Amino acid sequence: MLIALTQAVPPSIVHCELSHLERGAIDLARAIEQHHRYEEALVELGCTLQRLPPAPELPDSVFVEDTAVVLPEVAVITRPGAESRRAEIASVAEALRPYRRLAFIEAPGTLDGGDVLCLDSRIYVGLSQRTNSEGIRQLERIVSGFGYEIQSVTVSGCLHLKTAVTQVGERTVLLNPAWINAAVFEGLDHIKVHPAEPFAANALRVGQVLLYPAAFPRTRERLEERGFTARTVEADELAKAEAGLTCCSILVAV
Repeated sequence: MLIALTQAVPPSIVHCELSHLERGAIDLARAIEQHHRYEEALVELGCTLQRLPPAPELPDSVFVEDTAVVLPEVAVITRPGAESRRAEIASVAEALRPYRRLAFIEAPGTLDGGDVLCLDSRIYVGLSQRTNSEGIRQLERIVSGFGYEIQSVTVSGCLHLKTAVTQVGERTVLLNPAWINAAVFEGLDHIKVHPAEPFAANALRVGQVLLYPAAFPRTRERLEERGFTARTVEADELAKAEAGLTCCSILVAV
């Protein structure tokens, strides 16, 4: 069974943290509708939805991915790089406790789940504005005993590693080479985003299907030409909060 942890879009999302985007007006009703359709798509793809308690006072709480890194052996509860987000982790830890042993990133380390890309026994971790070297060191200490190898990746020009690269197949990644060094992913097949769609590298792989933003048709064509199945959802309102589709859920195999 695959559980998808999600959390409602808070009214305070209009005050979300931004690092690389100019603040624009967010249509709250439309953002809520897009998130609802996203949840529906997860269910249709076979996930069991588990909603966390609403946190209307936490502007970025809908982006639950940043609060935990879930592996088969352990769930690592993060310490988000933005101080305003650290109150989000308590409810996520409680939700994950029945399914996994928990480990925690501690000060002065910072780690956002959006900076962590797990491919088999190798874990790529973005060194970014939100994740620091101490957070990466602590993650390595936690997971090395389970046989995982950590690969640090410098991220520039975007918020998180998974803004720039995500896994779309067993040995295939979708990436924007302007924001990361693609050579780090040597040995894997690469699909590059269309140059006109720099934010198109964030896809959520659910089984054999990719949940994918409808806003990036040119990159979607590249994926489909390579034989991948993309199920599109509207997410442009959520994207104004510097979010991708992976941000809005934590997938837990149980």
